[in-house]
Amino acid sequence: MPEASTRPRDAALGSGLGRVLLLVYGVFALSASARALVQITTKFGEAPLAYLLSAFAGLVYISATVGLAIGGVRGRLIALVSCSIELLGVLVVGVLTVADAGDFPDDTVWSHFGSGYGYVPLVLPFIGLWWIWRHRPRPA
Repeated sequence: MPEASTRPRDAALGSGLGRVLLLVYGVFALSASARALVQITTKFGEAPLAYLLSAFAGLVYISATVGLAIGGVRGRLIALVSCSIELLGVLVVGVLTVADAGDFPDDTVWSHFGSGYGYVPLVLPFIGLWWIWRHRPRPA
């Protein structure tokens, strides 16, 4: 891991709020991935779409965590794409699970707009995108 003096200034590790954001993304990366792994290995036939979406959500949370942590041009791009996909995913899956629950016999992280997780999955991408915008490089 690079030392603090060589870390890009926009890396989330550089401030208290950024560290909290990283912690929340890290917890969601771990929980969504672990949930998907258990669901896929033990009961995939019951709700394959829901379980694959859980795995996809886990990958999105992992990439957002990495992007926010490393900062710089590459990290910002990874985080921007990840948070945007996350926002789109939670909105689309949220609408689909409310409109037609039959396609989702079991919940995903993004089901019902993240209601099973206290709606954090709905709020988190907005905070992540705000962080990326707020810590964008400024012209000298």
